[in-house]
Amino acid sequence: MADETLIETAEFTAKIKTYILLQIAFFLLVSFIGIPLLPFWFLGIGQWYSRRYYKSLECDLTNKHLRFKKGVLFRVEKTIPLENIQNLTFIENPLLRWLELRVLKIETAGQSNPQGSDMKLIGIIDANGFKDRVLAQRSIKMGTADHPNQDLNDSQVLEELRAIKSLLKDIKTNTSQS
Repeated sequence: MADETLIETAEFTAKIKTYILLQIAFFLLVSFIGIPLLPFWFLGIGQWYSRRYYKSLECDLTNKHLRFKKGVLFRVEKTIPLENIQNLTFIENPLLRWLELRVLKIETAGQSNPQGSDMKLIGIIDANGFKDRVLAQRSIKMGTADHPNQDLNDSQVLEELRAIKSLLKDIKTNTSQS
């Protein structure tokens, strides 16, 4: 899109490979049916899958959108307009803490996802900083960023409200006379 400007490309830590390897191994273990597959997972398939998953991760913040791509066998590409972002939350669990990873969960207005988030970004390097930059860019996009001349004191606000009240009275008078 020609009028979009790339603000930042998120970088992901290589520790994601270990997280993916262990997370899927856990599900193989608790499924009992997957237990015979664990040696194959740890000695070959899991290593390959984790590496490919890590290489597939992309996340770009532009002046209008947040774009995310991931996947090995099934590719997922999501684009979220910044004005739709409602909340950014960090998720942690014992495995994530042990690997020093964080999940940045992005919730949007009008979510179509019943699990409550439209995007989960695992293992972003400087996740706090990235979250702050997304929120700052969203504020700029929505026109709510702090500007030095936006500081109004109480008397200025009262003056503006009185002017609006006067205009509303004039409109009401004009419509009742018609």
